Amino acid sequence: MLILGIETTCDETSVAVVEDGYKILSNIIASQETLHSEFGGVVPEIACRAHMESIITVIDRAVSSAGISFSDISAIAVANSPGLVGAILIGLTAAKSLAMSWDIPLIAISHIHAHLYSVNLCNKKVSYPLTGLIVSGGHTSLFFIEDELTYSLLGGTLDDAAGEAFDKVAKILGLGYPGGPKIDSISKDGDRNAVRFPRSYLSKGSLDFSFSGLKTAVLYHCYGVTGFVKNKGCTGLDTNVKSEKEIADIAASFQEAVIDVLVDKTISAFKLNSCTGNKRSSEGIVIGGGVARNSRLQAKLKEKVEEMAVPLYYPTPVLCTDNAAMIAGLAYHKFVRNDFAALSLEAIPSYTL
Repeated sequence: MLILGIETTCDETSVAVVEDGYKILSNIIASQETLHSEFGGVVPEIACRAHMESIITVIDRAVSSAGISFSDISAIAVANSPGLVGAILIGLTAAKSLAMSWDIPLIAISHIHAHLYSVNLCNKKVSYPLTGLIVSGGHTSLFFIEDELTYSLLGGTLDDAAGEAFDKVAKILGLGYPGGPKIDSISKDGDRNAVRFPRSYLSKGSLDFSFSGLKTAVLYHCYGVTGFVKNKGCTGLDTNVKSEKEIADIAASFQEAVIDVLVDKTISAFKLNSCTGNKRSSEGIVIGGGVARNSRLQAKLKEKVEEMAVPLYYPTPVLCTDNAAMIAGLAYHKFVRNDFAALSLEAIPSYTL
């Protein structure tokens, strides 16, 4: 069974063809990174315009690269939540048009759930249930995953997501966009203990996340309170940071503060899931989303799970970023359960189960 997936929830226009939920035949991604780099983050209007300009071409490339014809496709899958509503609508409109024109089913997919599924496309089929961590520019959430289609939200971000904090701190340090990969890279030359930035664990036992205070701590460390007020938060003026070594130390110290919280709460969620009375016990940990590529996060989580002798799954780098292969892959499991969407399907900007 061949399913064509469409992903336009943020700033990547992606279309993929996946066979039987696991075999990627094509996964075309049109990145908008250069369009948004000068702004230090995604500009919704620019993202929507780029999606409109590229969506038809990307669909054609995905089908051609898969070596199939349009008539071979059994269903159209589309990410309709969560994300930028204008961006979602472009992919959703394309998906509806194809489903109606070809008279094949339309399948609605949560972008978040697809990230959690993406490990199935680069590993042997994982064993459920699992504890899942989604960590990206827009989302930082923990889940109990009973199977491919059954999720329980355990905790989420109360303000800035981890990836958003990485982007903002990279801007403060003058490292450019996207911030996550740049901080990960420069941190390798820095001292993780140079600055003791705060770790926000919130109330005892909380599985929620908060990174806005950490971001502010970095800004005040670099500028001081008076410098920040004087320049209204603009970077590159009156900074107290002078050398590349200082920047690397701050980046490494900031990254360590984020990773400590992500790892500690993920392990806490796993232990909670492993002793929950009315649920099957979690058998491993999966991470997904753009920040799942972070080398320090992978290393520290790997160290912890090896101590507990449980498996850790994370996708290949291309499947950590927004991509349509994860959309088409997860859609297979909805197809076999006849879980189809109507052509009245709407774009939903906020996350819902």
